[in-house]
Amino acid sequence: MTVLPLLASAQQRRDEIPNQELAQSIAARKDNAAVKELMTHLTDKSKDIQHDCIKVLYETGELAPALLAPYLSDFIALLQSRDNRMQWGGMAAIRTITTEKSGEVYKALGKLAASADKGSVITKDNFIAILLKLYLLPAYAADVFTLLLEQLQASPANQLPMYAEQAAAVIKPADAPQLLDTLRKRLPDIEKDSKKKRVEKVMKKLTGK
Repeated sequence: MTVLPLLASAQQRRDEIPNQELAQSIAARKDNAAVKELMTHLTDKSKDIQHDCIKVLYETGELAPALLAPYLSDFIALLQSRDNRMQWGGMAAIRTITTEKSGEVYKALGKLAASADKGSVITKDNFIAILLKLYLLPAYAADVFTLLLEQLQASPANQLPMYAEQAAAVIKPADAPQLLDTLRKRLPDIEKDSKKKRVEKVMKKLTGK
């Protein structure tokens, strides 16, 4: 049975609840056939169907990443899309399967970084999350930490507090001084007082005070 009638656009819905419910159903049933069908419609002539399909896919990946793992190369290719929704949706899907496909994601970091650098804020948000997942794996931690620092040095000031908080939550003690130094250098770039206070709180945590 096709899953297309269950998409939000097919039901003439503007909210994402039908897509989220479909993802929950696919994950619960471990429905590989449904995932395969959704993948084939990422290039559908209808933008609404494309957008619904990528939404269902990365929501499914949150719950059952193994279902999406075989399609990593397809999601990497999606980063080249001119459709911003599909581009960041592809990055979100990659995020959900990073642990399962860590070696291949690591090898593709150059492509992912290039997409994040020129992509939307949401694309970059998901890329940072990917880096932090890889950082937790000893085989990639050192290289990924260097790339993470580069991203923090160049990230939009508005996003920096969130990235700092996420990084501080997983940082290894040996890497804390470098993270602290990077945040200290970026602090003057933050104009909004509430955001600056968030970064200062992270810095205080990193110093152990």
